[in-house]
Amino acid sequence: MKTLHNRVDKRVLKDKLQAVPQQRLTLSFYKYHQIHDPIIFRDKLYLQLTALHVLGRIYVAPEGINAQISVPTEDINTFRQYLYSIDFLKGVRLNTAIEDDGKSFFVLKIQLKKKIVADGLRDETFDVTESGKHLSAAEFNEITSRPDTLVVDMRNHYESEVGHFQNAICPDVDTFKKALPEAERLLNDKKEKNIVMYCTGGIRCEKASAWMKHRGFKHVFQLDGGIIEYARQVQQLGLPNKFSGKNFVFDERLGERISGEVISACHQCGKPCDSHTNCRNEACHLLFIQCDECAKKLSGCCSPTCQEIIKLPALVQKELRRGKAQGRMVYKKGRWKEVIGKR
Repeated sequence: MKTLHNRVDKRVLKDKLQAVPQQRLTLSFYKYHQIHDPIIFRDKLYLQLTALHVLGRIYVAPEGINAQISVPTEDINTFRQYLYSIDFLKGVRLNTAIEDDGKSFFVLKIQLKKKIVADGLRDETFDVTESGKHLSAAEFNEITSRPDTLVVDMRNHYESEVGHFQNAICPDVDTFKKALPEAERLLNDKKEKNIVMYCTGGIRCEKASAWMKHRGFKHVFQLDGGIIEYARQVQQLGLPNKFSGKNFVFDERLGERISGEVISACHQCGKPCDSHTNCRNEACHLLFIQCDECAKKLSGCCSPTCQEIIKLPALVQKELRRGKAQGRMVYKKGRWKEVIGKR
């Protein structure tokens, strides 16, 4: 799939963004909709958003659009007018980040995908628009207090590890493709119960709730707008907060705090910590939780081996990375020796 984005070195772009005092707002939105010509749609979108100085990561597919972006505060109204001028995006909800300094993205990248959420499904009879009933924060709090309700986290294990709703079922998976069959397996004998699904902004649980209905579950619900919208409504309306910890986000921030609890631990020393980071060794780039003390001790690396590598000249490091495409590396719960201890 082709990608449109700025080709300038990311380090230069990061430095440039940090140096500019311009205020920016981090937003996200999605919409399942049949896009007949994703290439033309993507190209027009890129040109318009570039003119509005929008940064971020957007996926476009025949099934719709999924966007996480930052917009200059002064251009918010113009951006909204443009977005709502697109027929199927008219009135689409814009989720606003909870903790945000506007430095969440440093480049605009719009990528064509087969699906906006990779699900691994090959069932032609499945209709993603037949999703579960949407719940407001107040409705979510009420229904999840009932004994016949099960709450299911449709995010990856490294997301739920740092924050999740009370009594939630959190599948130990690292992709949405794996989350769907695992959630179905865990709930297979509970098709008559209330099943309430949630995710970060709503896009994954919307597809998941539709799938569960398709598979015969009778009472399926989803948290409207996900954790982001829930936190906004709780704060605005003074509702009890049933979410503990941090909400993991897929941008430079890697998380935004929803409550004061720290429910996870540093993957290296075991102290309470919920700060995700990527190993500074670009050839590794492992995503893991690291406290300030361990970050200082290991120079932001996941292991002494990687710490030694970042001391090497840049050209030597580049040569070590040559031809090694590792994909997304994530610390896996319960695999201390396998993932970090042997590095």
